[in-house]
Amino acid sequence: MRTTYMAKTNEVQRDWWIVDAAGKTLGRISSEIAMLLRGKHKPHFTPHTDTGDFVIVINAGKIVLTGKKLQQKKYYSHSGYMSGLRVKTAQQMRDHRPVRMIEHAVYGMLPKTKLGNALKTKLKVYAGDTHPHEAQQPVVYDGVHCLATRPVQLVRRDHPEVASETEQGEQQ
Repeated sequence: MRTTYMAKTNEVQRDWWIVDAAGKTLGRISSEIAMLLRGKHKPHFTPHTDTGDFVIVINAGKIVLTGKKLQQKKYYSHSGYMSGLRVKTAQQMRDHRPVRMIEHAVYGMLPKTKLGNALKTKLKVYAGDTHPHEAQQPVVYDGVHCLATRPVQLVRRDHPEVASETEQGEQQ
Protein backbone atom coordinates (compact mmCIF):
# COMPACT_ATOMS: atom_id res chain seq x y z
CA MET A 1 0.00 0.00 0.00
CA ARG A 2 1.29 3.45 -0.83
CA THR A 3 1.40 6.10 1.83
CA THR A 4 2.10 9.79 1.73
CA TYR A 5 5.65 10.63 2.67
CA MET A 6 6.02 12.74 5.80
CA ALA A 7 9.36 14.48 6.16
CA LYS A 8 11.23 14.21 9.45
CA THR A 9 13.05 17.21 10.89
CA ASN A 10 16.46 15.49 10.90
CA GLU A 11 16.13 14.47 7.21
CA VAL A 12 15.59 17.97 5.85
CA GLN A 13 18.38 19.71 3.97
CA ARG A 14 18.30 23.41 4.89
CA ASP A 15 19.60 26.05 2.51
CA TRP A 16 20.45 29.69 3.18
CA TRP A 17 18.88 32.34 0.94
CA ILE A 18 19.62 36.06 0.60
CA VAL A 19 16.66 38.26 -0.30
CA ASP A 20 17.38 41.84 -1.34
CA ALA A 21 14.42 44.01 -0.29
CA ALA A 22 15.58 47.19 -2.07
CA GLY A 23 12.77 48.51 -4.23
CA LYS A 24 10.46 45.54 -3.51
CA THR A 25 6.88 45.83 -2.24
CA LEU A 26 6.51 44.85 1.42
CA GLY A 27 3.62 42.39 1.11
CA ARG A 28 4.84 40.65 -2.02
CA ILE A 29 8.33 40.03 -0.73
CA SER A 30 6.99 39.00 2.69
CA SER A 31 4.85 36.26 1.17
CA GLU A 32 7.85 34.83 -0.68
CA ILE A 33 9.96 34.95 2.49
CA ALA A 34 7.20 33.14 4.41
CA MET A 35 7.08 30.48 1.68
CA LEU A 36 10.84 29.90 1.99
CA LEU A 37 10.65 29.76 5.80
CA ARG A 38 7.82 27.21 5.73
CA GLY A 39 9.49 25.08 3.04
CA LYS A 40 6.53 25.16 0.67
CA HIS A 41 8.88 25.36 -2.32
CA LYS A 42 10.22 21.87 -1.56
CA PRO A 43 8.65 18.68 -2.93
CA HIS A 44 8.69 17.03 0.52
CA PHE A 45 6.83 19.84 2.32
CA THR A 46 5.06 18.57 5.42
CA PRO A 47 2.65 20.97 7.16
CA HIS A 48 3.39 19.88 10.74
CA THR A 49 7.20 19.73 10.39
CA ASP A 50 9.82 22.44 10.02
CA THR A 51 11.03 21.79 6.45
CA GLY A 52 11.97 25.38 5.60
CA ASP A 53 15.20 27.18 4.88
CA PHE A 54 17.06 30.05 6.51
CA VAL A 55 16.37 33.48 4.98
CA ILE A 56 18.60 36.57 5.19
CA VAL A 57 16.91 39.84 4.20
CA ILE A 58 19.16 42.79 3.38
CA ASN A 59 18.31 46.43 2.58
CA ALA A 60 15.19 46.40 4.74
CA GLY A 61 15.36 50.19 4.94
CA LYS A 62 14.72 50.46 1.18
CA ILE A 63 11.40 48.59 1.19
CA VAL A 64 8.54 50.12 -0.84
CA LEU A 65 4.87 50.55 0.03
CA THR A 66 2.36 51.42 -2.68
CA GLY A 67 -0.22 54.19 -2.61
CA LYS A 68 -0.52 56.29 0.53
CA LYS A 69 0.38 53.45 2.89
CA LEU A 70 3.46 55.27 4.20
CA GLN A 71 1.19 57.87 5.79
CA GLN A 72 -1.97 55.81 6.39
CA LYS A 73 -0.75 52.38 7.54
CA LYS A 74 -0.36 52.23 11.31
CA TYR A 75 1.55 49.89 13.59
CA TYR A 76 0.15 49.49 17.09
CA SER A 77 1.95 48.43 20.26
CA HIS A 78 0.88 48.55 23.88
CA SER A 79 3.06 48.90 26.95
CA GLY A 80 0.63 47.04 29.19
CA TYR A 81 -0.17 50.08 31.30
CA MET A 82 -3.33 52.17 31.07
CA SER A 83 -3.18 54.63 28.16
CA GLY A 84 -0.10 52.77 26.94
CA LEU A 85 -1.16 52.42 23.31
CA ARG A 86 1.57 53.60 20.97
CA VAL A 87 0.87 54.20 17.29
CA LYS A 88 3.48 54.65 14.55
CA THR A 89 2.92 55.19 10.85
CA ALA A 90 4.71 53.09 8.26
CA GLN A 91 6.94 56.08 7.46
CA GLN A 92 8.08 56.31 11.09
CA MET A 93 8.66 52.56 11.26
CA ARG A 94 10.71 52.57 8.05
CA ASP A 95 12.82 55.45 9.32
CA HIS A 96 13.45 54.12 12.83
CA ARG A 97 12.98 50.33 12.75
CA PRO A 98 12.85 48.96 9.17
CA VAL A 99 13.82 45.49 10.39
CA ARG A 100 10.74 45.29 12.58
CA MET A 101 8.53 46.29 9.64
CA ILE A 102 9.53 43.24 7.58
CA GLU A 103 9.48 40.93 10.60
CA HIS A 104 5.94 42.06 11.44
CA ALA A 105 4.72 41.37 7.90
CA VAL A 106 6.37 37.93 7.68
CA TYR A 107 5.33 36.84 11.18
CA GLY A 108 1.72 37.53 10.28
CA MET A 109 2.01 34.97 7.46
CA LEU A 110 3.44 32.18 9.64
CA PRO A 111 1.48 29.76 11.85
CA LYS A 112 0.64 30.98 15.35
CA THR A 113 1.96 27.82 17.06
CA LYS A 114 5.21 26.38 18.38
CA LEU A 115 6.13 25.62 14.77
CA GLY A 116 5.68 29.30 13.89
CA ASN A 117 7.95 30.31 16.76
CA ALA A 118 10.63 27.91 15.48
CA LEU A 119 10.30 29.35 11.97
CA LYS A 120 10.76 32.90 13.27
CA THR A 121 14.27 32.06 14.48
CA LYS A 122 15.35 31.27 10.89
CA LEU A 123 14.60 34.78 9.63
CA LYS A 124 17.53 37.23 9.75
CA VAL A 125 16.73 40.81 8.71
CA TYR A 126 19.27 43.64 8.30
CA ALA A 127 18.63 47.30 7.45
CA GLY A 128 21.83 47.66 5.39
CA ASP A 129 23.42 45.56 2.67
CA THR A 130 25.86 43.67 4.92
CA HIS A 131 25.25 40.61 7.06
CA PRO A 132 27.42 38.32 9.24
CA HIS A 133 26.35 35.03 7.59
CA GLU A 134 28.97 34.64 4.85
CA ALA A 135 30.21 31.38 6.41
CA GLN A 136 26.88 29.70 5.54
CA GLN A 137 27.41 30.45 1.82
CA PRO A 138 23.92 31.81 1.13
CA VAL A 139 22.45 31.86 -2.38
CA VAL A 140 20.80 34.98 -3.81
CA TYR A 141 17.06 34.49 -4.19
CA ASP A 142 15.74 36.09 -7.39
CA GLY A 143 12.20 34.79 -7.22
CA VAL A 144 10.26 31.57 -7.60
CA HIS A 145 11.93 30.76 -10.96
CA CYS A 146 15.26 30.65 -9.10
CA LEU A 147 14.14 27.54 -7.18
CA ALA A 148 13.86 25.36 -10.28
CA THR A 149 17.62 25.48 -10.86
CA ARG A 150 18.53 24.27 -7.34
CA PRO A 151 18.70 20.49 -6.91
CA VAL A 152 16.72 19.30 -3.90
CA GLN A 153 18.06 16.24 -2.13
CA LEU A 154 16.29 14.25 0.52
CA VAL A 155 18.64 12.41 2.82
CA ARG A 156 17.20 9.07 3.93
CA ARG A 157 19.72 6.45 4.80
CA ASP A 158 17.43 4.14 6.75
CA HIS A 159 15.45 2.90 3.72
CA PRO A 160 17.40 0.34 1.61
CA GLU A 161 15.87 1.26 -1.78
CA VAL A 162 16.54 4.97 -1.34
CA ALA A 163 20.06 4.33 -0.11
CA SER A 164 20.88 2.17 -3.15
CA GLU A 165 19.42 4.78 -5.53
CA THR A 166 21.53 7.56 -4.01
CA GLU A 167 24.66 5.43 -4.25
CA GLN A 168 23.97 4.78 -7.94
CA GLY A 169 23.39 8.49 -8.55
CA GLU A 170 26.70 9.37 -6.88
CA GLN A 171 28.60 6.87 -9.04
CA GLN A 172 27.33 8.40 -12.29
